[in-house]
Formats: sequence, C-alpha cells, structure tokens
Amino acid sequence: MYDVTALGEILIDFTPAGLSEQGNACFERNPGGAPANVLACISKLGGKTAFIGKVGEDIFGKYLFEVLKTYNIDASGLRSSSTTNTTLAFVQLDEKGDRSFSFYRNPGADTTLEESEVDKGLIADSKVFHFGSLSLTSEPSRSATLAALKHAKKSGCTISYDLNYRPALWKNAGHALAEMKSVLNYADILKISEEEMEFITGEKSLDAGSSLLCSRYGISLVLVTRGRLGCYYRLGSFTGSKPTFEKVRTVDTTGAGDAFLGGFLFSMLSNGIRHPGQLDENNLEKFITFSNAVASICTAKKGAIPAMPGLQQVNELLQGIE
Repeated sequence: MYDVTALGEILIDFTPAGLSEQGNACFERNPGGAPANVLACISKLGGKTAFIGKVGEDIFGKYLFEVLKTYNIDASGLRSSSTTNTTLAFVQLDEKGDRSFSFYRNPGADTTLEESEVDKGLIADSKVFHFGSLSLTSEPSRSATLAALKHAKKSGCTISYDLNYRPALWKNAGHALAEMKSVLNYADILKISEEEMEFITGEKSLDAGSSLLCSRYGISLVLVTRGRLGCYYRLGSFTGSKPTFEKVRTVDTTGAGDAFLGGFLFSMLSNGIRHPGQLDENNLEKFITFSNAVASICTAKKGAIPAMPGLQQVNELLQGIE
C-alpha cells in the first residue's frame, strides 16, 4: 500500500543561476510542481508514494519521468501528451529568497489529463490522496480531479488538499474562488497560506478564518503556512502556532510549503496515524515541529525537489534544538 498518492501538476521550474559571461541571466532546470514536490519530500524521508498526472512528449517530460523514478515515486500513473508541451515556470527570487512565478501553460500538458487516464487503482491502494487547486483551472483536468476525489473518498483515503492560489493561472479571481471552494468539503487536511485563507474566507484573523473552514466544510485539520513565522494550526477547537528554524539560512523558498506538508504527512503516517481525527494535542505539535524542520532545510538550497532533505538531516536539526 502507498502512503500517499498525489494527482496534479509536475513541471519544470527554471530557477535563477547567476549570469553568463555576457552578463545575461542564466536559469537552472529543476523539477517541480506542488503535488510532485510533496511526494518527493515524503519519498526522500522514507515513505512510499505514487504520482498521477501528465507531461508532454518533449525533453522536459522525459526528464520528469526519470526524476520520479530517481526519487522512488511510482510513475505508472504519469501519462504523456503528443500534442501539448510540459508546463514550464520561470522563478524570480528577491533578496530574501522569496519567489514569484511566470508560467508557460496555455495550455500545459498537466491540464489535459482526462478521467479515463486516472489510475484509480493507485488511489484505492493509498492511505492518503493528495491534490492541489491548480488541476481545477481548466478542463479536462478539472473533471479528472473531481472523479479522483470521489474515488478516493469512496476508497476510504484520507484526503489532503493544498489550496495553492496562483492568480495568473485562472481566468479571474471569481473563477478561482468558486473552483477552489467547490472541493473544500472533500478535504480532511487543508494546507493554506495566510493570504489564501483571507481570499477564501474573507477573514484576516487566523482564528476566525480557520474556524470557518472547519465548521462550514467539515475539515478536520487546517495548516496555515506563514513563511518565516512557521505554521498556525487548528484541530477542532485546539489551535496553536510553531515557528520556523531561524538557524537555517534561506536561499530559495520554492517548495517550502510543499516540504512542510510532505513532512507532516510522513510524520503522521510513520507514527501509525491515518486520519487527523486520531491526532491529539501532543503528537500534533510534535509533527508540526518536524514539518517546520523539513521546510526550513528545504529553503537552504535552490529548487524544490532537489532541496528536499532526508530523515537523518531533519533529525540532526531537531536534535540541535533539544
């Protein structure tokens, strides 16, 4: 059985890599895509994962097939398109390592995944099914995602949802809001940023926003990522916040939220917990601290998937604070 199967985008992040001899900006090819990042994190820590998605029959798509295999992610659910290219993202970093994106996805192969191409056997054989909002931006991937969600719920999977809002990839804000809200009732675990929570709920207060998400949509656990401030969390009426690890020097924040979520899912599952309803206050706080450590280490290197740490590296950071 797989610990986590994820559906969604896998793409190329072109990350700044200095200047050429002529003074032109150079970009380094790195594998990325939020659902794939989460799986790479879990696999690097020692979990068993599988990916469902689509790439182009181009040099980038072939490269991403090999990346999944390199990270021991089951790639049997990855399809390829002969008519649409692999999605590309160019990343810009500011002086603090925070990133912004320019996407080449009009369309991208990930948006052409059809329901008939979804390997439902992988989903049924998984403890957790994870997905993100970017597969809802257009058809046919939207319908494929909804079908996968229904199958995951029917199969008894815990469902993890990353409300990953990238305005440039939606028709408009209203379209994004409607689609991202439409699947909240499927989620057992929701990962969301402060800005995304305000966009979805209209609430600036972490307490009010997270409470609304749990009460209105039946979400068991809300994880609000806050950059350098770490994570705010809500499990029923229990709330709290854990800071990140300042001793780690940040170079690139690409994939940090995905590393956090991957770390959390791995920590939960490796401790024999299948559903957030089985969590108590003590183990939740322990898992959040572990996840913050994973995310902090991820920011110390450029790229998302290549920066994911191994279990020993995470444990060494945690031992340093004891």
